[in-house]
Amino acid sequence: MTEHAPLILDVAGTTLSATDRRRLAHPLTGGVILFARNWENRAQLLQLTSSIKAVRDDLLICVDHEGGRVQRFRTDGFTHLPPMRALGEMWMDDGKGAKAVPGSGALRATNAATAAGYVLGTELRACGVDFSFTPVLDLDWGESGVIGDRSFHRDPRVVALLAKSLMHGLLQAGMANCGKHFPGHGFVKADSHTEVPVDNRSLKAILADDAAPYPWLSSTLTSVMPAHVIYPKVDSRPAGFSQRWLQEILRRQMRFDGAIFSDDLSMEGARRLDGQVVSYTDAAIAALAAGCDLVLLCNQSVGDGRAVDELITGLDQARAQGRWQPSVDSESRRLALLPETLPQAWDDLMYQPAYLQALDLLP
Repeated sequence: MTEHAPLILDVAGTTLSATDRRRLAHPLTGGVILFARNWENRAQLLQLTSSIKAVRDDLLICVDHEGGRVQRFRTDGFTHLPPMRALGEMWMDDGKGAKAVPGSGALRATNAATAAGYVLGTELRACGVDFSFTPVLDLDWGESGVIGDRSFHRDPRVVALLAKSLMHGLLQAGMANCGKHFPGHGFVKADSHTEVPVDNRSLKAILADDAAPYPWLSSTLTSVMPAHVIYPKVDSRPAGFSQRWLQEILRRQMRFDGAIFSDDLSMEGARRLDGQVVSYTDAAIAALAAGCDLVLLCNQSVGDGRAVDELITGLDQARAQGRWQPSVDSESRRLALLPETLPQAWDDLMYQPAYLQALDLLP
């Protein structure tokens, strides 16, 4: 076990290069995030994940695999999962006329959410993927293009219960979960991939609405990803770089004790701190100092991959200079996200009653 491996990196292609192996073997690397470019078919994905684990068996292999438009693997047998809004719509549908039963839609929706989590988790794990960044806890205000139908619902109570049901399905599959994007990305129109969104509401308003699912789910969430959104009435920095949001509110007030991931440090919302453009290394140090346990750098291994090497070297030098201190607690939280059970083989899964029933329950 390393003293703290906070970096989640990507790899360029469908197989590992010697450069990939060198980066993954570095003691500061804690995991890999996969994308659609890393996919050809299930056999290739299983070979890729096996080769990653051969470098270091404690590396956490992650993916953004929510359902709807955010699903990296879609062919060769992978189930096309519905967008989370479909589960929210099911919640609201109690039928019509004399046969309508109040609350029946909600009960069907919670079953369907658990089924979605189970299908998602078992299919990924059968291909060697440990972890998916799901569920989205952002509220559907109807304004955010980047969130949109990724959200379950506008009502935080509905979001919390459907998310808890989905996380139950992930748990049955032996997979941890990640609530995102704390304290809420659904209210702002701007996309933090390309802009620096600003939410001017008061702390009281945010806690009463968008952030409400987080304390309700504090005993169920195993990890959280903060938003690259600035809430100026709370802090001048985006939530993922804010000690007030991460340590004072999320850790102390909401009593969350799982892992905190930064969102992608290459997004525009992470590139400017206090009005200044910062390097990936400085962004990583700021996120870790604010309270993140793990930091992501995505889509930078393509081409010469200079940014990846600069971040690894920069964080190594920052540790030697005392600008960043490794955390044993953070490393424990990272390791706790690794599956504790063996995955089911894909061919066995196709005949498993629980999996087949879950497929029938999907909207």
